[in-house]
Amino acid sequence: MKVPKIQCVCGFGCGSSLMLRMAIDDILKKHDLEADTFCGDVGTCLSNPCDVIFISRELAERIVDRADVPVRIIENFMDSSEVEEKVLEYMNSLN
Repeated sequence: MKVPKIQCVCGFGCGSSLMLRMAIDDILKKHDLEADTFCGDVGTCLSNPCDVIFISRELAERIVDRADVPVRIIENFMDSSEVEEKVLEYMNSLN
């Protein structure tokens, strides 16, 4: 199975997306899962090759209708249980 590419998106690609990326990396490590994670900004995220986009609800409204990959909405980037649930849900959907 190929290693999925997970894009974490925020407004400018260097603030909350970095915090989300670090949280996802921790979850992947905790569950012995592998994925390539990277940060992106809402303005250019659709042009970045990836397998899934994790993004806030507010920003998702700007891209969800145009995305060629699944868009997973995170209501609260600081809610570790929500992030873990949605990451594991996505990873399990690959099997």
